Amino acid sequence: MLKTTYHKDFVKAFKKLTRIQQNKFYGRLKIFVEDEYNPVLNNHGLKGNYRGFRSINITGDLRAVYKKEARETVIFVVIDSHSNLYG
Repeated sequence: MLKTTYHKDFVKAFKKLTRIQQNKFYGRLKIFVEDEYNPVLNNHGLKGNYRGFRSINITGDLRAVYKKEARETVIFVVIDSHSNLYG
């Protein structure tokens, strides 16, 4: 099972989300720690400024970006809308 940690930027952005979005993240996180490549997450590698990072879908537009720190440890670095992250 994966161990997750959170960058201060992630925590700051997370606090600004609606309660519904936060709960959706917790639901996806539960899936993620059990099976990080579950198809519902659409887990995929990123390019450009986020090269070396991966993203999972939280809602239709909300994404959580993370980086693998060790074999069983990941750090979530940012959570935001698709357009804000990649636009």
